[in-house]
Amino acid sequence: MSNTSSLGIFRAVLGIGAALAFGSGMAFAADDVTEDQILRALAPKKPLTRSLSVSRPAADPAERQFVDTLRNRPTRSLSSGEREQIAAMAMDKPNIDLEITFDYNSADISRKAEPAVEALGKALSNADLKGSTFVVAGHTDSIGSEPYNQELSERRADTIKRVLVEKYGVAGADLVTVGYGESKPKNAANPTDPSNRRVQVVNMTNQTTAAK
Repeated sequence: MSNTSSLGIFRAVLGIGAALAFGSGMAFAADDVTEDQILRALAPKKPLTRSLSVSRPAADPAERQFVDTLRNRPTRSLSSGEREQIAAMAMDKPNIDLEITFDYNSADISRKAEPAVEALGKALSNADLKGSTFVVAGHTDSIGSEPYNQELSERRADTIKRVLVEKYGVAGADLVTVGYGESKPKNAANPTDPSNRRVQVVNMTNQTTAAK
């Protein structure tokens, strides 16, 4: 990745602010989200006309190269700089917040959250999203120490990836897991609010396939 591209990404991060998440994506509680809702939220934006699909600019090569370096990386191996680059790149991508809860002080998915995980698994394995690369980001509230919450968010992101791969057949190389701990609360005014405990999924694919 070039120094110029890296500098541009970090400037974007500074402009966004550390407290913000990946953007204003849809948010759903664990017990009411459906596969179709997730599909719509993560679908790449389609061009308005056939002619526009021909002239649509290609994905940023630097972005694509950076994402490729993250494939099959252990979540905990990501540096703070890499985590912030992911956040900056994801700001304008299709994304969704899922309030997937976990057992207390654990990375085990709660029984209440199982329907949301099932809907996510079916959506990401749907042919409509074939060829996409997804970021699965774990977030926590501010209860507990920052190092503990960072590690917990990483473990929870890893749990979601494992279920998606083992149970729903999603390719592991298409899932980039990252933990943000308490650093990017959804409700910045109330860092301890339960809404900050969530999993965010981002479709890092920039463009739709060419019109047929």
